[in-house]
Amino acid sequence: MGSLMPNAAAVLAAAVVAALVAGRPCSGDGAPGLNITTDDVDYSGRWLPARATWYGEPNGAGPNDNGGACGIKDVNLPPYAGMTSCGNLPLFKDGKGCGSCYQIRCKLPECGNPVQVFITDMNYGPVAPYYFDLSGTAFGSMAKPGLNDQLRHRGIVDLDFRRVPCRYAPGQNIVFHVEEGSNPFYLAVLVKFVAVDGDIVQMDLKDQGSPEWQPMNHSWGAIWRADMHRPLKGPISIRITNESGRTLVATDVIPENWLPNTVYNSNIQF
Repeated sequence: MGSLMPNAAAVLAAAVVAALVAGRPCSGDGAPGLNITTDDVDYSGRWLPARATWYGEPNGAGPNDNGGACGIKDVNLPPYAGMTSCGNLPLFKDGKGCGSCYQIRCKLPECGNPVQVFITDMNYGPVAPYYFDLSGTAFGSMAKPGLNDQLRHRGIVDLDFRRVPCRYAPGQNIVFHVEEGSNPFYLAVLVKFVAVDGDIVQMDLKDQGSPEWQPMNHSWGAIWRADMHRPLKGPISIRITNESGRTLVATDVIPENWLPNTVYNSNIQF
């Protein structure tokens, strides 16, 4: 950049900032840091540096459809309540970071107490090794009372962040959504409201047609799929493994006469 004339440099800098501030969708490529895992060091309270932007409506949940690259819908509603964020590669982890929780705090005079956000979308933009593209709601929530808009006008801010266990209200169990297009030979399931680690690294199923567990494949976001050589016969049990290696079984959670585009509540939770 040293060969640029001052005016040209200013124009380029302004263009870069304009591309990163509020209102544009998650996009881009970048050089990420190391994956944030559930190793003891990441739950120990150690803060790491990051940068953040925001997108969507100032008081919105990010995407216009209140969804995102994890496939989770209605993130504007509780328990997410708009406190959502895109994550770059070490946070989103090609979808296996969906649902994980982070505590963030910014360093400006407008900033208040730390807040917690859920990873529900992706942004691989070249902003920092660790990059949160927050919903307008989540970005503004970092501010002291009455300074939400003032903080949002900053556009890009420096953060400290740390991974924290996800906590849900008592009685909120893990939920499975059978995705549109599923049929006896293809089953796609979205999993959400996973406490503690927040994310799933493996799912397996067992139906009435087989006594053995069959591994499911990670499809995209928080969605796992099974491609069958024979028709599935319900009810279907689902086994999930979180990032810490803990396993739970939702026995017969998908009933015999299951339907696509349907939510099935479990009685399990980490």
